[in-house]
Amino acid sequence: MVPVGRESGAAARVQQRAETLAASLPPLLAAAERVAATVVQGVHGRRRVGLGETFWQFRPYEPGDRPQLIDWRQTAKSDRVFVRDLEWEAAQSVWLWRDGSGSMSWRSVEARDSKQQRAELLLLALAALLLRGGERVAALGSGAVPGGGRPALLRMALSLEREMAKTANLPPQEILPRYGRLVLFSDFLAPLEEIAGLVRQHASRGIRGHLIQILDPAELSFPYAGRLLFEGLEGEGSWLISRSESVRGAYLKRLERQRLGLAELARRFSWTYSMHRTDRSPEGALLQLYQLIAELRGVGGRR
Repeated sequence: MVPVGRESGAAARVQQRAETLAASLPPLLAAAERVAATVVQGVHGRRRVGLGETFWQFRPYEPGDRPQLIDWRQTAKSDRVFVRDLEWEAAQSVWLWRDGSGSMSWRSVEARDSKQQRAELLLLALAALLLRGGERVAALGSGAVPGGGRPALLRMALSLEREMAKTANLPPQEILPRYGRLVLFSDFLAPLEEIAGLVRQHASRGIRGHLIQILDPAELSFPYAGRLLFEGLEGEGSWLISRSESVRGAYLKRLERQRLGLAELARRFSWTYSMHRTDRSPEGALLQLYQLIAELRGVGGRR
């Protein structure tokens, strides 16, 4: 056993380190909290089916419902069997991760941020929004237990600087508790079979996830012409093209196949997929993502 005083001292040291990091990154944290504050105005009621004690609604019995949920008094009034849905009152745990590989650092002149900068902004803003709603968050790969309140947000900032600074383009293989939630921010340009393996691993444990593909506007339009030298950002080497416009069609088709493949992969495992451009404001993407998490949260009454 660990003495209580020692535990308290360790917690205080962790929080102090997190606050030190936060002080060194005020623009990012301030921007993330500003985005979250803007988006929270667009978030309406959060009532949804799940665990709790507050009655929400009657609905017809469906295969898979627990017999204990049947309301016999309501059922006796008709020729159908009804169950009682209760409003969700328990916080859920959400793990967040952003791609730190070389391709994420690229930025065209049309973009507001690099893909990595936008991923970090969305990640911290989503964490702030979830924490405002009473959820628990943690950085995937950090080894931290999901927590709530501002200390959890500060620990998330610390993870961006430390564990999440790794350059892998896919998150680490980590066994999460069943029925948790996972949000991944990346350009998802890795081979689809590798991404599918990751999704399959988590989905097999009942994890519901969200793939947010972050792309630069130039990646989506390929606005290049003439003789250009393309340099790989992840050790691929360089490629000199005399007429870069000649490969535009093939490139755009390949990118579209990747995007459609990601969407189909998410659909197959009951995850969600969305694409965000770095020349667009982050608020719309954050609101959409938060609403998706809220909708999936009540599925099956699990967290």
